[in-house]
Amino acid sequence: MLSSSGEHAPDPREITVGPLDLAARVDDALAVQALAFGLTDDEIGVRRHIVQRHLASPSARALGATTEEGRLVGFVYGMPNDRTQWWSTVVHPYLRQEGNDDWLSDAFVITELHVHPAFQNRGIGRQLITMLTDAATEPRSLLSALDTESPARALYRSLGYRDLARRVRFPSAPSPYVVMGAWLPLRRR
Repeated sequence: MLSSSGEHAPDPREITVGPLDLAARVDDALAVQALAFGLTDDEIGVRRHIVQRHLASPSARALGATTEEGRLVGFVYGMPNDRTQWWSTVVHPYLRQEGNDDWLSDAFVITELHVHPAFQNRGIGRQLITMLTDAATEPRSLLSALDTESPARALYRSLGYRDLARRVRFPSAPSPYVVMGAWLPLRRR
């Protein structure tokens, strides 16, 4: 199969999704995130500390998508929500304003989900997020995404996520975000 650039597109059948030791592969994961999300080197450094802090939680779980050669081309991680964590304290007022602050209880949060651009639009992100949330014991899931129409938002909607609060401002983030929530298990096609 040829991509729009004339190169052979990666074959999704050659990708394996499974448990990921994110602490050991944090640099590989951040390289994927940097390409998928357009991060600078400074932002990668900040994200490294955030990921390491999240991984200190024994309830944090991660999955990775790897090629046959072991190259990481996608990852997802998350954990049960803790209302005292930074993310919850930022989104709480926005959710409360919309009457949705109860979603912060008994929810599994998708902290990050990224797929290398050359491997996007092949169902890898869908497989990562559904496999991770299928193992959650919480009845629902939360995530935040850029508040713009994008393939990521379309994916989340197709899985059953709906907007709970829009125009959420995270400190130092130049663009607004949306908080989305879905009942588990996530919708299948």
